[in-house]
Amino acid sequence: MEQMSLFENREQSAPLASRLRPERLEDFVGQEHLLGNGKMLRQLIERDQISSMIFWGPPGVGKTTLASIIAGRTKADFINFSAVTSGIKEIKEVMGKAEISRKMGVRTVLFIDEIHRFNKAQQDAFLPYVEKGSIVLIGATTENPSFEINAALLSRCKVFVLKALEENDIAKLLRHAIQSPSGFKNQNVQITDRQIAAIAAFANGDARTALNTLEMAVLNGEISAAGITVTDEGMEQCISRKSLLYDKTGEEHYNIISALHKSMRNSDPDAAVYWMERMLEGGENPLYIARRLIRFASEDIGMADSQALQVAVAAYQACHFNGMPECDVNLAHAVTYLAMAPKSNALYVACEETKADIRSGRVDPVPLQLRNAPTGLMKELNYGKGYEYAHDTEAKLTRMECLPEALAGKEYYRPAGEGAEELVKKRLDEIKAWKAE
Repeated sequence: MEQMSLFENREQSAPLASRLRPERLEDFVGQEHLLGNGKMLRQLIERDQISSMIFWGPPGVGKTTLASIIAGRTKADFINFSAVTSGIKEIKEVMGKAEISRKMGVRTVLFIDEIHRFNKAQQDAFLPYVEKGSIVLIGATTENPSFEINAALLSRCKVFVLKALEENDIAKLLRHAIQSPSGFKNQNVQITDRQIAAIAAFANGDARTALNTLEMAVLNGEISAAGITVTDEGMEQCISRKSLLYDKTGEEHYNIISALHKSMRNSDPDAAVYWMERMLEGGENPLYIARRLIRFASEDIGMADSQALQVAVAAYQACHFNGMPECDVNLAHAVTYLAMAPKSNALYVACEETKADIRSGRVDPVPLQLRNAPTGLMKELNYGKGYEYAHDTEAKLTRMECLPEALAGKEYYRPAGEGAEELVKKRLDEIKAWKAE
């Protein structure tokens, strides 16, 4: 009960991150590339020339706070709107109030958190009000606006990219929280620089996570007559595992799987295992990763080491049998093998070139010599005429053309000669030389 009493007054009842939300541009931490002296966004705010805009960035970097500061700086009504809980009806109600305010000479800044969650119809509902200036729309999204925001609405908004906060920025916020009357100044909290650095590293660029973690560390601190001391034991309970940015259906999902593929392709096992673990720590299904490894084994290694495909398939089966967390080492085994294997994309190139010819050219019929003739009529139509049975020859080869006439002589598979593919290349060259005699 004593611990709760330290935080039970009305002023301290709100979460720490909310209590410390800055109200002035001068108190905003981070985003120097946008808000530093002379930068575009700062100039627009200071000159009161803001227009509709989209803030794109990871969680906890100040998107909502910045929108609130803009509204206060420009003396406009500020409406905080959630795309999660609102529909067309709520949009029209808010727009109606904004239109009345506009006629009275008062601007409305409409901030929409997670704007990417609105569907096309909901996003379209904002267009007329943005166009005639009833509202200044500020949307916040963690997803790529190019994919998630309607083109018509996006064309009327300036996109500003907010970056994850640096660890020194987060450490600055944490020290401010300790010293601020709205934070823990009255509790006389004792915390070391090493502990602050640990929270800043754990937060992974997210100010909200950092402040929430600090709050939990203080709540779990040792209470004495002198104040509260944050202990390493209490800290361990708060930062036992990082909350990594990873949306299994969003852009970061594709960014990290791309990083895994390209690290393996570049024969970098350290980076490959790192990106694999990033996905697992973010909650990715290990079977999805295993499926991508199976694709990689044929696309980027192929005949250079045919065992790579077997290793990848075995890793999939191991993930199925073991599940998480035990199967991470099975995936690491496969990822390392694929990274270190000789590389050849000859199979991938062959597939892409054949698909291109099939899709762009005439789809010719199967040559008669390759057709079966199970009926008399088919034999009369010359099905199977000219077929040469390779096993009947000493070389186990014939000069029979197997491609359609229009593609006769076309080469799709061109082995690179890496790893075991060197033997494949030698064999293919011998076959082509024999046929050319």
